[in-house]
Amino acid sequence: MSKNNLTNQYLDAIEEELRRAVLRSEEPHLGHFDYMMAYHLGWEGEGSGPEARGKRIRPLLVLLSNASAGGNWQAALPAAAAVELVHNFSLIHDDIEDDSPLRRGRVTVWKKWGVPQAINTGDAMLTLAHLWLLRLETTTSPTIAFQSTKILQNACLLLTQGQYLDIAYESHASLPMDAYWHMVAGKTAALLTACTEIGALTAGANEARCQAFHQFGYSLGLAFQAQDDILGIWGDAALTGKSTASDLLAGKKSLPIIYGLNQGGPFARRWAEGPIQPAEVKGLADQLEAEGALLFTRQSASEMTRQALDSLAEANPTGEAGQALIDLANQLLSRQG
Repeated sequence: MSKNNLTNQYLDAIEEELRRAVLRSEEPHLGHFDYMMAYHLGWEGEGSGPEARGKRIRPLLVLLSNASAGGNWQAALPAAAAVELVHNFSLIHDDIEDDSPLRRGRVTVWKKWGVPQAINTGDAMLTLAHLWLLRLETTTSPTIAFQSTKILQNACLLLTQGQYLDIAYESHASLPMDAYWHMVAGKTAALLTACTEIGALTAGANEARCQAFHQFGYSLGLAFQAQDDILGIWGDAALTGKSTASDLLAGKKSLPIIYGLNQGGPFARRWAEGPIQPAEVKGLADQLEAEGALLFTRQSASEMTRQALDSLAEANPTGEAGQALIDLANQLLSRQG
């Protein structure tokens, strides 16, 4: 993700705010507990650094939405830190649920310290997120803090519901297409929606403009996930950092796979026979493409991208932050890794 001076300034401020939120304990007995959170966030341990931290897309969306809606981005920093902590809580728990040994090229928290401590670490991040969000009382107003809390709490519920469906759907032989969109509306779009809406809310935007930012985040999330599903089967593993075999081997009901199952062709017949083996992955990916799954998913991602950019135009982001927000959206929606 390319960065300009403004986003670099925001990213530095986000990192400082996150450290303030997480590393605030002076209790010596909790030093290693803080270390586990710092390790996951990419600050400590072998391989720490910018690559281990991730892109901080969600807090950037908060600050850019705020500033482009005419707000003081520094006042939105508690919200930016809060959404990133929620995101990382979900990643720690996802790694446990997916039995993933690596995250961003490093050993995952559960693999390093065990499942019980990883669950505890994720729970702590979720709690810290909501505590830190309350700092909006002093940087904005009690009313905005309360409204932001409602938005983020609802996003957390939708996030866990989406993750439930993602796991539950693994045992389903096939699914209707609308089941997929319902799942990713929670799993992926809910938190991105909260980011853009809270950003506008903390800027003091009116209800109509907040709704436009809300819709932008929602459509961005759907498009982002559809694009991710393409990369999960046909992407370049060197760019994505993720094996293109994983979605097929894990039995994930991604958009191209659901499309292929609904065609009732060779792909669906092989899927019904049982788990996919590593040696079959390339051939099945080619079969999916031949049956039209890649084209269909690209068209779906393109339509959601159009909706996201239309909503962003309606939100009317202004100034340098507005252009940076448009640039970020375009980068996310056309990424190859």
